[in-house]
Amino acid sequence: MPPPTGRSRRTRQNASLNDLLQLQRETFDYFLDEANPANGLIRDKTAADWPASIAVTGLALACYPVAVERGFMSRRAAAALTLSTLRFFWTSPQGPEPDGTGYRGFYYHFLDMQTGRRAWRCELSTIDSALLLAGALAAAAYFDAEVAEEQEIRMLADALYRRADWKWAQNQGATVTHGWTPEGGFIKYRWEGYDEALLLYILGLGSPTHPLPESSYAAWTSTYRWESCYGYDYLYAGPLFTHQLSHAWIDFRGIQDAFMREKGIDYFENSRRATYLQQCYATMNPRKFEGYGECCWGITASEGPGPATLRLNGIVREFYDYVGRGVPYGPDDGTLAPWAVAASLPFAPEIVLEALDFCIHQAKLKEFNRYGFKAAFNPTHPGEPGNPYGWWVSPWHFGINQGPIVLMIENYLTDLVWRLMRACPYVVTGLRRAGFEGGWLDQSPPA
Repeated sequence: MPPPTGRSRRTRQNASLNDLLQLQRETFDYFLDEANPANGLIRDKTAADWPASIAVTGLALACYPVAVERGFMSRRAAAALTLSTLRFFWTSPQGPEPDGTGYRGFYYHFLDMQTGRRAWRCELSTIDSALLLAGALAAAAYFDAEVAEEQEIRMLADALYRRADWKWAQNQGATVTHGWTPEGGFIKYRWEGYDEALLLYILGLGSPTHPLPESSYAAWTSTYRWESCYGYDYLYAGPLFTHQLSHAWIDFRGIQDAFMREKGIDYFENSRRATYLQQCYATMNPRKFEGYGECCWGITASEGPGPATLRLNGIVREFYDYVGRGVPYGPDDGTLAPWAVAASLPFAPEIVLEALDFCIHQAKLKEFNRYGFKAAFNPTHPGEPGNPYGWWVSPWHFGINQGPIVLMIENYLTDLVWRLMRACPYVVTGLRRAGFEGGWLDQSPPA
């Protein structure tokens, strides 16, 4: 198969509703097939003996309501799997011991799929814990029936959220740390600069038990970078996923904090501009990679064909493994992630639907595949000899890619997850403490 070319005029058509629903269904299957139903943990990656990811598990919790509404699973089955997950996290070992599951209401990034204990001496992750808790709150908002199972879901989700000690996670600093390990204490890095931590700060500010101070949000936004690039003025973050992940849960349309009020836009508009910037960068293709074009983009944190250095067509190319690829400054090695295109659907459907049609019908990135799209591909790299594409494609699926596809397709079609989280008093409180005003938020009752 020849390398895809995003410049082909044949791709000037949109993915259909049937394309979207089929992609959503195939992608969701990851959360059924890669789960341990006994504890609700979801495998991070489809490699043998790979551990669970708490972030992926949080995405799964938010995806189950979508699956019920779409008929992918029954409400009873979704409630049972949700309850298994929340029971596990509530009763799992919390403490400073190195083989626990969590500490201070936060959880280790990777957990053993069977035992649920810490894997790989990984960090207690503040951002991944935030994604887990966001999934729990979405589940609590959806499972609202007055039956025992759904009442317990709401009780456990609330208890888990209340247990997180956000103040501790600051480690006496102005901003929030990335995490902590039993061996070394707090990680030196902090959540500074615009990124997916938007969700983290809002959840931390909304806590009724151990909240972040409002000053932490101001400290975070003071580290923002406002850029002008390819004709777009926007709040900079390089990888596309950083403009998407918080938006999978929270509807930022029409609401503004102090920073965005000054700029005259909102975070949703900022993500729209970042999406268009991706297309513009791929069309200009300054590094002259194969395949890039107006319908072929999606540069984000992803797996790649490296580490390797190859001479191809007289050019020495350096390829990376898993890295936070970004626009416009890089790193960029020609690796594209179709899931990141799908996750931009609510922001700019007029260009995303064309790109999805290209990914599905011309590049054929769902062929030879189990869970929707390939995680990543690189038409510049030849890949392994004999592979069916003739260029590099990832052999794995990653749960962190799957969830945003399911959620953002649904938000585009029905606003489902956004509506659930707009009804969550903790999210409303967090937004208000962060200084957000306007839009739907002004119509929300006080918490």
